[in-house]
Amino acid sequence: MTDHVRIRSGAYADSVTLLQVSKRVAAFAGVVDAQVAMATGLNLETLAAMGFDVPPEATPNDMVVAVRLDGAVLDDVLDEVDAALDEVSRPAVDGDATVAPPRTTASALRGAPADAVVLVSVPGASAFVEAMDAVEAGHDVMVFSDNVPVAQEVTLKSAAAGRDVLVMGPDCGTAVVGGVGLGFANVVRPGPVGIVAASGTGTQQVLALLDQAGVGVSAALGVGGRDLSAAVGGLSTRTALARLDDDPATSHVLVVSKPPAPQVAASIEAYAESLAVPVELALLAPGTDLTLRTEALLDSLGVRPEPWRRWGQPEEAGPGRLCGLFVGGTLCDEAMLIASEHLDEIRSNIPLDGGLGLDPAAVLAGDLGDAHVMIDFGDDALTVGRAHPMIDPTLRLGALRRAGTDPSTAAVLLDVVLGHGAEPDPGAVLAPAIEAARQAAADGGRILAVVVTLVGTSSDPQGLERQGEALAAAGAYVFSSNAEATRHAVGLVAPAAARTATTAGEAP
Repeated sequence: MTDHVRIRSGAYADSVTLLQVSKRVAAFAGVVDAQVAMATGLNLETLAAMGFDVPPEATPNDMVVAVRLDGAVLDDVLDEVDAALDEVSRPAVDGDATVAPPRTTASALRGAPADAVVLVSVPGASAFVEAMDAVEAGHDVMVFSDNVPVAQEVTLKSAAAGRDVLVMGPDCGTAVVGGVGLGFANVVRPGPVGIVAASGTGTQQVLALLDQAGVGVSAALGVGGRDLSAAVGGLSTRTALARLDDDPATSHVLVVSKPPAPQVAASIEAYAESLAVPVELALLAPGTDLTLRTEALLDSLGVRPEPWRRWGQPEEAGPGRLCGLFVGGTLCDEAMLIASEHLDEIRSNIPLDGGLGLDPAAVLAGDLGDAHVMIDFGDDALTVGRAHPMIDPTLRLGALRRAGTDPSTAAVLLDVVLGHGAEPDPGAVLAPAIEAARQAAADGGRILAVVVTLVGTSSDPQGLERQGEALAAAGAYVFSSNAEATRHAVGLVAPAAARTATTAGEAP
C-alpha cells in the first residue's frame, strides 16, 4: 500500500460536500482509505491518527486530499476526486435559473414572507452577523451553526427578547415548526405535545418515545444546548414557552435539557408554573432521565405505552471497562449520570466533574487511559471543520475499532440517531464495524459486548425496524430507550448494578 497527500491551496468546499467526495473516492477500486477535507487543526489531527503525513505548510484555507492505495493508479484517483467535487458542487437548477440567488441574509429577507423562519448554517465565526440580520428584521431564526461564542449568543438572544423573536440555537440541531422538521428532526405525527429543548438528540429521544407510544407533537422548539446555562439564563426557553402557551394545538409541554445551571432551572420552573398550559420538566440530573420524564408526560395524557422496543439478545461481557461512544451530547450526559450511580470514575471530553476531563487531542489519538469513558463526538471541539458525526462517522468508527483490540474494554455503548439529515443508512456502516470489533476481541480471547441506543420514529427515512434488525444481526443488543440501554451496559461491567435494575423491574 502507498500513501499520497496533496494540498490544494485556496480550494474550498463545505464539510458535508467533502464528506460525500471522501465516500465516493473511498469506494474507488484499489483505494483503501480516502479523506478529502479542509486542513483545519482537527482534520489534520484526524489524518495523522489515520497514519497520513500532512505537509506542515497546510493551512485551514487549503484542501487536503489524502488517499491510501493498493493497486489503484494515483492519477485515476485524483481524476475521481475532481469529478466528485464537480458533481456535488454543481448547483441544482430549480425554476428560473437566470435569477441569481440572494448574496446575503438581509437581501433574502427583503423578499421573504413575514412569518418566514431563517435557518443559519455557516461556520460559527460568521453566524452571529447573519442571525442578527434576521432578528432585526423581525424573523425567528434557527442557528444550526456551532462554535458560536457565548457572548454573541447572549447578545443575539437579548435583542430577540426585545422584539418577541425566537432564537433557536446556536448549535440547534433539531426543531419541528409548523409541522416541518428542521435540522436532524425525526418524522413525527401531529399531536398535543409541545417540546422546548436545550438539546438536539434529547429532543429526538423524546420524539421517538412519544411516537412509539402513539403520541404526536405540535412543535419542537430547540433553543441551543447553552440556553439554560448561567451565562444565557434561559432567554430563548422563556420565549418558546410563551409561544406554546398561546398555541391552541398544544395541551402539554415538555422542557428538555442537558444538566442546567441550578438557579436557571429554578427560574424556568417558576416561570412555567405561571403559564396556563401544563409544563413537565425533563432536566437531566442525578436520579432522573428522559425516558422517566417522558413516561410521566404520557401518564398525564392518560397513555400507557407498551414496553420500549428492543432488538437482539443480551450477552455477557468479560471483565473490563465501559466505553461509551456517542454522537449525541445529551445522550452522553444522560448515560454518564446513570452510570455514575454505579461506576466509580467516568472520564469524558464533556465530563460531569471537571477533574475527569479528556483533552480532545487525547480522544483523537485514542489515549483514553483505563477508566470507564463516555465520549461525545458531536462536541464543538471535535466538529471544527468537520460535519457532525451523525453525518460523518469517521472519528467514532476509529474509536470502535480501537475498542475491539483494547483488552481493557468489556462493553461498548453506542447511539444511532435517525431522521432527516442524518446518515441515510447508518446500519450499513456501523454493523460491519461492530462485527469487526467483536471479532477482533474474540481473536484476542475476550468477549466485547455492544449495546446500542436506536433513536428514531416509525416513519423515519432510514427505516427504524430495518436499522434495529441490522444492528442486532451484527451482534448488538439494541434499545429504543437510552436510559434502559445505559443501565443494561452498566450491568455488564458492574453486576451489582444489574441486580439493582432487576429489583426495580428493569431487565438485566
